[in-house]
Amino acid sequence: MDHQEWYLEYQIHKNRPGLMGDLASILGMLTINIVTINGVEKNRRGLLLRTDDKEKIEALREILTRVDNITITALRPPQLVDRMAVRHGRYLERCVADERTYRFTREELGLLVDFMAHLFKKEGAQLIGIRGMPRVGKTESVVAASVCANKRWTFVSSTLLKQTVRSQLAQDELSGQNVYIIDGIVSTLRSTERHDMLVREILRMDATKVIEHPDVFIRETEYTLDDFDYIIELRNHPDEVISYDRLDENHGF
Repeated sequence: MDHQEWYLEYQIHKNRPGLMGDLASILGMLTINIVTINGVEKNRRGLLLRTDDKEKIEALREILTRVDNITITALRPPQLVDRMAVRHGRYLERCVADERTYRFTREELGLLVDFMAHLFKKEGAQLIGIRGMPRVGKTESVVAASVCANKRWTFVSSTLLKQTVRSQLAQDELSGQNVYIIDGIVSTLRSTERHDMLVREILRMDATKVIEHPDVFIRETEYTLDDFDYIIELRNHPDEVISYDRLDENHGF
């Protein structure tokens, strides 16, 4: 049987000496391997485990429910958020109203890049929106994540160095292995008809597309928030309000 990974997380009620050693001994007796271990929240510890027998996981669950000092909060095949939590020692912040929305600040750019790189490695079509004020690091993070995912990035529209509005792509740029970066403001308010046709062609492709300023893009097109697989919010600080008032006042952003 192939080895399978599992995510174990538990709340520590009393961090007595030897607690981690006892858990390691139980895992050892069940021949369950520890892949990674880290604290993920206050008084919580997360582990990535590997075993070739699901029944051993059920046995582990039964044993740990009888341990007084801890409470199991998760024991499941690992999700992306679990892997991020163990790797970085904290959970990603998600919007309560929309679980597709993840929130980051500039201090967490490393975590953001790692998260997006994992998304970019997925095969097939996906649409990702990224919100944020100017010069917060949106485009740079997308490029860095593309590099980490070993994907080529293609600017369809951008204001990173100078305003870019593409009307066509070279043949080698039309690939499902590319990450297509679209500035939602440039593509809807400062573009041409040929550019609009190109954007629609790209959005139909079986590839990863990242749209900066997705709210403006939605406002100016027939697309809706439901068309997005993930929404990422990047702020300079946690309390920053992402606003488009300046754009509405003078078409500048």
